[in-house]
Amino acid sequence: MLRIGVLTGGGDVPGLNPCIKQIVYRAEDAGHEIVGIRRGWAGLLNYNPDASEEEKLHWVIPLNKQRVRTVDRTGGTFLHTSRTNPANVLEDSIPEHLKGVSAPQHKDKHGRVVYDYTEHVLKVLEHLGIDVLIPIGGDDTLSYGERLHREGVKVVAIPKTMDNDVYGTDYCIGFSTAVTRSVEFIHNLRTSAGSHERIAVIELFGRNSGETSLIAAYLAGVDRAIISEVPFDVHRLAELILKDKRENPSNYAMLTISEGARMIEGEIIERGEADAYGHKKLGGIGAVVGSLLKDITKQNIIYQQVAYLMRSGAPDSLDLMVAANYAQMAMSLVEQGRFGRMVALQRGLYTDINLSTIMQGVKRVNVAELYDVEEYRPKVRHVFGMPMFLM
Repeated sequence: MLRIGVLTGGGDVPGLNPCIKQIVYRAEDAGHEIVGIRRGWAGLLNYNPDASEEEKLHWVIPLNKQRVRTVDRTGGTFLHTSRTNPANVLEDSIPEHLKGVSAPQHKDKHGRVVYDYTEHVLKVLEHLGIDVLIPIGGDDTLSYGERLHREGVKVVAIPKTMDNDVYGTDYCIGFSTAVTRSVEFIHNLRTSAGSHERIAVIELFGRNSGETSLIAAYLAGVDRAIISEVPFDVHRLAELILKDKRENPSNYAMLTISEGARMIEGEIIERGEADAYGHKKLGGIGAVVGSLLKDITKQNIIYQQVAYLMRSGAPDSLDLMVAANYAQMAMSLVEQGRFGRMVALQRGLYTDINLSTIMQGVKRVNVAELYDVEEYRPKVRHVFGMPMFLM
């Protein structure tokens, strides 16, 4: 019998709960014991072996079929999540029971002094008797999982992120639902844009990858799409979108824009303090562009951030299927004793890769094949041999 720990980290996406459920069902049928680590890596950082049993349940809970029986009917993650990185802990984020405990320190990319409590995490895993750890997350969450694997922890990883930007896999849990939601909201917004004869600027999540903006625009037939990978000229965009509006019998036009997009010689719009992985909050580029377009074109603008609605609610059927299958694959790797691996989809086939692969590159839109940099719109012509989602 193995004791398997499972956690979810980073942003929530539809499909996490079904994935956890399948892991629990498969593990229990095989006679294994499952524990859920709550709030991502924060669960292990904040777990105090000397605390009361009641307090410990705040961070780690036993899982069984009865507890997870209905969780797959909703989105999000019932284990909760966080953007905690135990290797980069700011002084004001150190848990009370670790204050005064010696830990290596260094400066992060923003020059802040941070502390590495990986040694504590390793002691907690040993205290809990966890034989195998299954983290479900994006490249940030899984990068710490890769660190733990190098420290000797048996790790099998599952990729999730609505940006679909984990390097080494064509697909991450949450992406299909995010695109489905975006297309739905874009079409719904047409009624207001058309009724008022306006230009609609729709801002979508997407930090470094413009895949959600590109694919949503492609599928919804949006006039123009601004993506993170290609800096844009707002005057050129204004010229194009005004032309689109004039040529539309209903006298309106629409464009999508990634939250991580920037104008030529401009900066990405960020705010707030950086998280444990060095990321500040994005958002607002759509409002800036909308205001500039109004000044340049003299047209009224509708600005809409889809934001968290992209990853809210229940998963669509594709995310249900991939989540369930990734869970089965992860458990197969556990049973085969193959650790330091990540489950993946490549060229439409389920497979697994070395977890360290996620550290070896950056996944971005194939601009040359899929995007017209002069016209600011999707340009999909050659589909033969491409992955299902073209990325």
